[in-house]
Amino acid sequence: MADVYVVHCIDTEGPLYETLPETFIRIEKHFGLKLPPRRDILEKLQQQKLDLGGMEAKVARMVDPALLALNDSWDKLDAMLDDITSPEFRSKFADSQGNGWIYNWFLVDHVDYDLNPRRRDMGYHNIFDHYRQYLTQADAPCSDGLHFHYHPAPYSRQAHHSSRHWFAHSDTLFQVLARRIIDRQWFPSVNRPGFNVTRPDSHWFLEQFIPFDYSNQGYKVDERADETTSINPLWDWGRGPVSWRPYHPSHDDHQTPGACRRWILRCLNLGTWHCLLRQSDVDLAFEEAATGTPVVLAFTNHDFRDMRPDIAAAHAMLTNAASRFPDVRFIHSEARSAARQCLGITPSTPCNLRLEIKGNTLSLCSDQPTFGPQPFLAIRTVNGDYRHDALDADRPFHQWTCVLDEYSVPLELVDKVGFAVCNAAGDVTVLVWDRASGKTIVETI
Repeated sequence: MADVYVVHCIDTEGPLYETLPETFIRIEKHFGLKLPPRRDILEKLQQQKLDLGGMEAKVARMVDPALLALNDSWDKLDAMLDDITSPEFRSKFADSQGNGWIYNWFLVDHVDYDLNPRRRDMGYHNIFDHYRQYLTQADAPCSDGLHFHYHPAPYSRQAHHSSRHWFAHSDTLFQVLARRIIDRQWFPSVNRPGFNVTRPDSHWFLEQFIPFDYSNQGYKVDERADETTSINPLWDWGRGPVSWRPYHPSHDDHQTPGACRRWILRCLNLGTWHCLLRQSDVDLAFEEAATGTPVVLAFTNHDFRDMRPDIAAAHAMLTNAASRFPDVRFIHSEARSAARQCLGITPSTPCNLRLEIKGNTLSLCSDQPTFGPQPFLAIRTVNGDYRHDALDADRPFHQWTCVLDEYSVPLELVDKVGFAVCNAAGDVTVLVWDRASGKTIVETI
């Protein structure tokens, strides 16, 4: 027998607002149905009283009143957080060991948009800082995780749209990470993709820097015929493994097991209308664990909706399965810890980075192999611009050189330089060098 490590991932995006016309725009986008944006029409859709040619149930699921009741301000969102992060609420949904519920907050920055009709909190660090401060000031210490979530900027420059490509229309991926390194001395070891978008570009980027990726939404197509599907989906996981065991992806197909470095973990949805976690999915996790295979059972929802019904529903499915598999424990877990426990990866000492500076040349070395062949390099100029660049690999995974010249950023224009690495166990090291003082700050996560 083995354990089921339960990981609740939250796509942490802050408040969200939606008008009635915007709801009907979503209906047209996903189903090709152009309907008058009226309250009485919405109610008929929710009650399945309009003839939609067989799509009645699927549309009703998208416009379920519970899904349209949004936390559209920080006051509403924080009121929910006050409840669900309380020791009383966490302990109400305990695991097999009696330990309370654990959350994994995957934090996004809403940046580089021109239109923001849904009133997202725009700006670098806004959501990251809000949650880190909130959890630090919580009444009781918690084991929650803070991780990475990214919305690739679309051609439309609208904050509620996404791109399929992570950096085709904007450099915000590099901006976000550079700022978190230099401003907050933070870098991720765990990712969950925004809009569930993974394509070769993001697949290969993650392969360089981030060892754990909760992105697989693989499912058996013939078992999901009743789910709401879109005529224009951003997500595409029809070939993903239908197993709760993490896997290394193939270089040319992230949905196929292969020989890449990072681990991809399966993560289905709660509180939405597609790729939903079902009792049969939970049962599969317990069945796999009963054969002696440790697994990670992960699911995700959003902070801009009331998460309490989702948590109660997930816990009910867990206790249902546990009643039929009495020798299998389910354990509430932080995302990085769950991956390590499942895979038998022993937490190790974070990489010890040593920086030497000679003129305009920065030489960096690590006392142990890094996860990817090079650290993430971030540069802030004296004008406050943030840049990302590549290093020269003197010895991949161990030693690198950064030359600050006209081909990168000239030394005299540099304010700070930051380096961030993970090791294979997901331990993070961030080093930031301040040119004016010559001092370095090192943080490990």
